[in-house]
Amino acid sequence: MSTPAETAENPQVSAVLQRLCATVMDYPSEGIVFKDLTPVFADGPALKLVVDSIVSRFAGKFDAVAGVEARGFLLAAAAAYATGTGVITIRKAGKLPREVYSESYALEYGEATLELHQDDIPTGTRVLILDDVLATGGTLGAAAALLERTGAVVAGVGVVLEIDALPGRENLAGYDVESLLHV
Repeated sequence: MSTPAETAENPQVSAVLQRLCATVMDYPSEGIVFKDLTPVFADGPALKLVVDSIVSRFAGKFDAVAGVEARGFLLAAAAAYATGTGVITIRKAGKLPREVYSESYALEYGEATLELHQDDIPTGTRVLILDDVLATGGTLGAAAALLERTGAVVAGVGVVLEIDALPGRENLAGYDVESLLHV
């Protein structure tokens, strides 16, 4: 598995992310520094660069892409389209209409629950999980647990930004984690 020191950052991707990513202080609560990637997603060439960079690191290793609500949906849909694979939505609690698996987890600033339809993924499907930011690893760990409960295999976890001061990578031990930029 890769560690921050082993993950080579692409200078072009790093420059684009540093230029376009917005930093919001005290959001969603006091003391939190929120890294907002929506300006990156709004810029067509930047979005293409980010998606191409993430999927190239996992080329040939996945059959479907899972996105975690909500910004992960943007990355997963774009990555699935770019690679001709399916997209899987991992939703916040109460948003899915059929039988679900649920997984609760701790956030940096609270607690939440994710859900996944029980019958969306054939057993053995290799799934790449995508999200915008890796902070504590709670959200992505819950997403991985949900996928594994369906019989899927987590092919890897890709994020745009990783906050190195938080234990996200440590909490995802055993998974291949790739980040485009460490902050």
